[in-house]
Amino acid sequence: MNIVAWVILGLLAGAIAKAIYPGYQGGGILGTILLGAIGAFIGGTLVTLLQTGTFQLASTTLSIPGLFVAVIGALIAIWLWDLMNRRAYR
Repeated sequence: MNIVAWVILGLLAGAIAKAIYPGYQGGGILGTILLGAIGAFIGGTLVTLLQTGTFQLASTTLSIPGLFVAVIGALIAIWLWDLMNRRAYR
């Protein structure tokens, strides 16, 4: 996938995930793009694991199902980040 598609997918997936997840997630536009790109990797890897039963680093494509998977991955990334930050302040 080329860089422009990664930026578009990251921006869309990150913005949707931030809108769905409760609470405040800072980061601005670059953080949102990075969150969506990380979500695409997490979601793609989980889908590959569920479909084939093997662990492979994979990513989603810029499509409607790919966006859905990237949003799920971004929600998992936000949850993990929130989990790590809560423990750091205790």
